[in-house]
Amino acid sequence: MKFIHLSVFIFATALISFHATAQVTTIPEQAKESFFKQYPDAKNVKWENNVVNVNVRFEQDSSVMNAEYSNKGIWKNTLKDWNYDKLTNDVKEGFNKSKYSGREVTDVKVLYLPGYVIQYRVKVEKSGVEKKYLFFSTEGKLIRTAIAI
Repeated sequence: MKFIHLSVFIFATALISFHATAQVTTIPEQAKESFFKQYPDAKNVKWENNVVNVNVRFEQDSSVMNAEYSNKGIWKNTLKDWNYDKLTNDVKEGFNKSKYSGREVTDVKVLYLPGYVIQYRVKVEKSGVEKKYLFFSTEGKLIRTAIAI
């Protein structure tokens, strides 16, 4: 009898989980309008609504980018794929002077923020376990760090 109850419970849980992930959330029109106004030449646009924010992955000028908007269509930021060699000397020097300089750089992005603010996000790893995002100003100052997943 316990086996039947357990089986029914597992089946019901799986069914509820499938139903929850199968729901389609529409993309707010305000977000679409803001995006296409900001990036009219975007190609290969892929939308994702995670209820709190709308993420848009796209290509522009042969660069892969990811923009984030609120559900009201307010632009929050855009990330652009970059590489370490393309960083300015100020940012490279800031990284080399930081306590993270011995770590392996695994990813670099340019972060565009409202108010024409540009930052560089450098992902570093230590022994393949400890991962951090380092945020640098254009002048090479380490602004903040965040744990990377």
